[in-house]
Amino acid sequence: MTNTLSVRPFDRSDVPEVLALMRGLAVFEGYIDAFAVTEQDLVDHGLGDAPRFGVLVAEVDGRVVGIAVHYVIPWTYDLKPTLVLKELFVEEGARSSGAGAALIAALKRHAASIGAPRINWTVLAGNEPAKRFYRLHGGVADEVWQPWTMAVPQGGEG
Repeated sequence: MTNTLSVRPFDRSDVPEVLALMRGLAVFEGYIDAFAVTEQDLVDHGLGDAPRFGVLVAEVDGRVVGIAVHYVIPWTYDLKPTLVLKELFVEEGARSSGAGAALIAALKRHAASIGAPRINWTVLAGNEPAKRFYRLHGGVADEVWQPWTMAVPQGGEG
């Protein structure tokens, strides 16, 4: 029996599955205790008139098994947009289904459709399987730029 694999933008009916996969990634990457996204956040910020992010969902036989959460930086040094892959996650049981590859292919098509000449993302330093997967699909580690972060005090602090 062949599995039917498809990728499409998420809609309201996908929100519970998208949130579950986002939580699965948060567990895998070790930040589940700080994970604060709700179904309503996905609706408000991803499905409104001016969405702040998009989600591609991969389905196998009509069941959502993977997500690619992304957003756009409208322009940078070359006056062209950059598509940022925020989260790519495929549930463990579907990792040999081709869902990850299909999500990457769909991201590339989306980037081309908006004139973005690049897709940027970060990978956990020790996640060698993810690095192999990304290399297989044309990704390379950035040898020039390093990711940095800075905490910003909230609520009138500092």
